[in-house]
Amino acid sequence: MSAPPTSPAVGCGAAIVNNAGHILLLRRLKQPEAGCWGLPGGKVDPFETVPAAVIREVLEETGLNVQLGALLCVVDQIDPAAGTHWVAPVYRVQQYTGQPHICEPHKHNGLEWFALDALPQPLTIATQQAVAVLKHQDA
Repeated sequence: MSAPPTSPAVGCGAAIVNNAGHILLLRRLKQPEAGCWGLPGGKVDPFETVPAAVIREVLEETGLNVQLGALLCVVDQIDPAAGTHWVAPVYRVQQYTGQPHICEPHKHNGLEWFALDALPQPLTIATQQAVAVLKHQDA
């Protein structure tokens, strides 16, 4: 078992839903959650606001320029066995420009739009939580 973290790490994510109601997901190559499909996002850098981190991470991972909407949810991902604790605000994207593509092939090996009722498996924990909120909001 790893040593416990001294404090939670801060991550972020973006729920990008197109006009057809499909969500953009990436398949992760690296731990944590390697092999899982997840939202674009990543780590918030020191002295960076969460919204700025979301915009940066989406651009770095997908090539999309995004305008953020409302905060969708805050994910607490606590894994005592791995010694990790991430707190990750997830924003719903209001608008985006560009065509999504894999910009970091060393981190991702899949990028696709999925209907909310036909999602691939497995999903990251953050994606599971964000999709549950999206489905509730859109119901």
